[in-house]
Amino acid sequence: MALTRARELVLSATALFFFTFLILLGGVHTFYAHAAPAKVIGARVAGDDERTRFVLDLDTQIKPEISGLARPFRLIVDLPEVDFQLPDGAGTDGRGMVTTWRFGLFAQGKSRIVMDLSGPVSVDKTFFLPAVDDQPARLVIDLVKSTPDDFDAFVLSSRTKGKTKAAKTVPKTDRLGGDAKRSGKPLIVLDPGHGGIDNGATGVGGTLEKAIVLNFANLLKDKLEESGLYDVHLTREDDTFISLSRRVQIGHELEADLFISIHADSVRRGRKFARGATVYTLSDKASDQLSAELAEVENMSDIIAGVELDEEPTDVTDILLDLAKRETRSFSNYFAKILVTELKSAVRLIKNPHRSAGFRVLKAHDVPSVLVELGYLSNEHDEKLLNTEEWRERMANAMSDAIHGFFRPRLARQKGTVSQ
Repeated sequence: MALTRARELVLSATALFFFTFLILLGGVHTFYAHAAPAKVIGARVAGDDERTRFVLDLDTQIKPEISGLARPFRLIVDLPEVDFQLPDGAGTDGRGMVTTWRFGLFAQGKSRIVMDLSGPVSVDKTFFLPAVDDQPARLVIDLVKSTPDDFDAFVLSSRTKGKTKAAKTVPKTDRLGGDAKRSGKPLIVLDPGHGGIDNGATGVGGTLEKAIVLNFANLLKDKLEESGLYDVHLTREDDTFISLSRRVQIGHELEADLFISIHADSVRRGRKFARGATVYTLSDKASDQLSAELAEVENMSDIIAGVELDEEPTDVTDILLDLAKRETRSFSNYFAKILVTELKSAVRLIKNPHRSAGFRVLKAHDVPSVLVELGYLSNEHDEKLLNTEEWRERMANAMSDAIHGFFRPRLARQKGTVSQ
């Protein structure tokens, strides 16, 4: 009897031990899962056109993944998500073979540094120096001059390695849930431009395009959802980079009924007098020089973020696809005209507010798409307006009214069907 009792006590104690161990293990896992990201507290470039050194100062050791992209020549340094605590203007002044460099969040859990290069380079060595006394930890990347052929080989090998790793670690799933049930309501995709490593334009007062357009897209989304008439999705909900092709793909996967890309550009090449909202649709040839320049800038987004550019689609040979594209462009132009009409009574518009150009983000063949420039951050008056709640409310209300007008026939048919 005593022996049986002893065995019960031993078993109870053992069970308690393992239970406690599992709790502690879960706590440790949670601690590391939510551990603060490493901090990048300094960065600099040194050297000349033969040998260049890039240095990051950090508070802890991290492991980089380095790859390259050619034409233009770029070096890509991928890191686990880090907290960049660098001064304004960091990266604008390069040295040696690094002309400029950019940094920021590239995807969830992943940060990126993109170096623009004056020519082909080789990564001579990469090493990490631990913190010593009052000196921070340092990640050092040494570059030496190379040849185009050697750089192309490096690009190919680094790209193949990256794709192999991604195939092993990331399951192929449709993150948007293509099989999800549709409510029957018109589905609208709002596309806040830029994000993450791609800041977009910077206003004369320091306003970042990526921030202003995300704030506005959330406001417009709230207004549309309050009506109860639409399902609304954002291509990005936070400060994360999304490639141009992925933005188009999101609209296609969701079978969107309308795609609105939202921007607030900075006009370059001397045209700083441009001011006011503008609505753009897709065309093979730009309607004017300003539209051509803006399309060129917007289409550079993937290059800025260090993304391998997708090949442009070949000429359409399928007559059904060609007809679908024509119909989509017709609906896009129809919505653009409604939108311009509504905006005229609410905000200031640029002269000839409906323009067109070859914006890559508008190239979905099956989704009516427009790009809206809220204003031009290169104009101090526009920048001030974009930062006022009153102006944003007026702009969002006008865009909501235009969307109501565009879908009014469909909503009326659906209402009639329900009432019968």
